[in-house]
Amino acid sequence: MHSHVVRSLGQEIVDGILPRGAILNLEVLSARFSVSRSVLREALRVLESLGMVEPRQRVGTQVLPREDWDVMNPLVIGWRGRSSDYFVQMRELLELRLGLEPVAARLAATAFTPLQASLVQRAAATMVSASASGDQRAYLEADVAFHTSILRGSGNAVLAHFATTIEALLRTRTEERRLTITEYTPASAHRHNELARALVERDATAAHRWSDELLTATLDEFVREAPAR
Repeated sequence: MHSHVVRSLGQEIVDGILPRGAILNLEVLSARFSVSRSVLREALRVLESLGMVEPRQRVGTQVLPREDWDVMNPLVIGWRGRSSDYFVQMRELLELRLGLEPVAARLAATAFTPLQASLVQRAAATMVSASASGDQRAYLEADVAFHTSILRGSGNAVLAHFATTIEALLRTRTEERRLTITEYTPASAHRHNELARALVERDATAAHRWSDELLTATLDEFVREAPAR
C-alpha cells in the first residue's frame, strides 16, 4: 500500500493533476487510499526525498515545482516517461548522455576485461538480430545491457553510478506512442555494433567517436519525432 500511494501521488504530481503549490490534505488522502496516517506520512517522506513535496508549518504538505524534483531518480524518470513530458525528458537526458557516455566509452576501451568486452559485443549482436526480426523486448533488454555495461565498465565510479539512470530512461521507451523498433533502428543497431567492435579492439578513439555518433543520431531522432507543443 505504501508503494501504491507513492506511485499514484508521484504520477499525479508529474501529470499536473496535483499542480505546484497544491496542498495535500492528509485526511482526504488517507480516506482515498484506505491507509493509515502513518503509511501516508511515510509515502510523503519518499516524495519529499525526491523534491516533489515539502511539509510547511501551518500550511501542510505542498507540491513543489519541477525545478526542485530529483529528475535523475529512476522513480521520477519512470513517472515522466508515462506523461506528456516523455519527449522533453528524452531530449534532456540524451543531451546529458552526449557529455558522459562517449567519455565512458573511451575509458571502457582500455578498462574493460575480455569478459566485459564480449558481453557488450553479444548485446550489440542481439540488437542487430532483434532489429531484423522485430523482437522489441529482446532489443530493449540488449540496449539496456549494452549502455549500462559500458558505464559500469568504464573504471569511473561516478559514471558507473549513472547506469541506473540510463536503465530507467531506456525502459520508458515501452511507454512511447511509437514502437521500440522503428525505421531508425537498423542504423542504430549498426552503430552499436561498431562501438562494440571498437571496445573489443581496445580502440579508445573509435569508441568515443562511435558513441558520440550513436547518441547524436538518437537525439536527432527524438527531436524530429517529438510532437508539437
